[in-house]
Amino acid sequence: MTMAVAGGRQVKLGVVMLCHNELALAARMVRTWVTGGAAVSVHVDARTPDAEVAGMQAALADQRDVVFCRRRPCEWGMFGMVDATQEAAAMLLDRFEHVTHVLLVSGSCLPLRPIADLVAFLQRHPQRDFLESVTAVDVGWTVGGLNEERFTLRFPFSFRHRRWLFDNYVDLQRRLRVRRRIPEGIVPHLGSQWWCLTRGTLTAILTDPRRPEFDRYFQRVWVPDESYFQTLARRHSVNIESRSLTLAKFDDQGKPYIFYEDHRQMLEESGCFIARKIWPHATGLYDYFPRPAGVAPSAAEPQPARIGRLINRAVARRNLGRPGLYMQSRFPRQDCENGKTAAPYAVLYGFSDMFPGFQEWLQARVDADVHGHLLAPDEVEFAGGAQVGPGALPNSAALRDLDPKGFLANLIRASNRTQIWQFSPRDRQNLNWFMATDPNARLFVITGAWALPLYQSGMPFDDVRRIAAILQRKETDMLAVLQSVWLKARVHSWNLADFSARPAAALQTVVQRLGGEPAQAADPPAIRDLTGIGRFFQRLRNAGLRPQNMGDFAVEEPPQKAGPT
Repeated sequence: MTMAVAGGRQVKLGVVMLCHNELALAARMVRTWVTGGAAVSVHVDARTPDAEVAGMQAALADQRDVVFCRRRPCEWGMFGMVDATQEAAAMLLDRFEHVTHVLLVSGSCLPLRPIADLVAFLQRHPQRDFLESVTAVDVGWTVGGLNEERFTLRFPFSFRHRRWLFDNYVDLQRRLRVRRRIPEGIVPHLGSQWWCLTRGTLTAILTDPRRPEFDRYFQRVWVPDESYFQTLARRHSVNIESRSLTLAKFDDQGKPYIFYEDHRQMLEESGCFIARKIWPHATGLYDYFPRPAGVAPSAAEPQPARIGRLINRAVARRNLGRPGLYMQSRFPRQDCENGKTAAPYAVLYGFSDMFPGFQEWLQARVDADVHGHLLAPDEVEFAGGAQVGPGALPNSAALRDLDPKGFLANLIRASNRTQIWQFSPRDRQNLNWFMATDPNARLFVITGAWALPLYQSGMPFDDVRRIAAILQRKETDMLAVLQSVWLKARVHSWNLADFSARPAAALQTVVQRLGGEPAQAADPPAIRDLTGIGRFFQRLRNAGLRPQNMGDFAVEEPPQKAGPT
């Protein structure tokens, strides 16, 4: 594809394609480039079976504008990638004298827009080199901790296939304080491997009188295909646009993102000329792109920012995960998860002990799932007595206790409604720290309320005293957790005496904090009869157990049953 430019010159696109597998698909991409008017120089990795290469050459035998260069072995991170690019670029410039711009692609690169659009874009910038090139000192985004060191240490061993030697040789050089001399006259730069250079700049790099010196130096640089042309272009070009025309994104491990068929709309909306890396079996993408040429070629700027933001969000999601979702890459690293739970929830401690019908009363006043005692020892008490709760969680206490944290996190993540449940010292206490350190947790606590069912149980006093000691010890331990410096939950607490003195006001606070209307608390549920509770606490004292966290109750004159205030 050629187009007239200022001064009578014409833009002619040349493409250097590096291949190592999926050669049938690579041949299809070569035809796409040639059909668009480009000349193509193909390099196939020397380690690729000869039969596959012969098949690719036969498939392209009818294309006059396609050449195959001498094959070199291409090991990731080694100089072979640069050597192959040099070989293919030199042949392209030698065979096609009219080529004005050279684009480097791989066999898995897919043109998204018509080739004519790319040529029209280059026509607007005929003397500009599109090459991401950032100084190694400032780059900051390389993965593996080797920014400047990749230029000052030696890397003769393969990172992928001889990792032990690679790591230990790097450590040895660091201990010995080895520092290679950078050739005079160059400043190391880094950037994307995929560039588009003018013929003049590329020719100057390949014919530089000091090229043997530069090649010897870069042969021991780590990942030189991301630094060789990026560095030497600064020596020869006076008009560098530090960006790539190829959309290529990488994750936090330095691996390229692969685009699949469900990325089609995003790729089209990006307006980019080329995308890499495309899944070989994404036939829908290969059939859809490149888009047909319009009446006139469009030189519109690519807009990769939106797809870049989506990929960055995907990287963050992969690293952090969804709040409250535990998965292999982050579990079971305590306190390193992205939120213990997915949404706010509420735990009502002591309310069902003080109000026998509290669960039903609250359910009618808030837009939430109000459960019973989810952590009861014998059964998970889901709302309405259901045997299966949100997220198909069963009401089996045995299954819940296999992974109580996972049970709680799944319960909250699986439902769009707020989850509320009852709690008391009679329940399992193994999630106290989990809830107390969870910012999503809201705890409403009536201390000492556990004593009311015990007071009215009618059991022998010796049994009552023994059970009271156990329950009080559990409550004391729970309160110690809630008073910890690690507390992140929001806690509202009353002792039994304070709450029973003004139950309507306290219930109004609870309903309001749970998203209900305060006026709905004007009709509180029936409260347990507290007559004689002061004498009961005194009997416990007389039996050697000092009641704690109950508040003050008169011994001789028990308080009347509290009414709404």
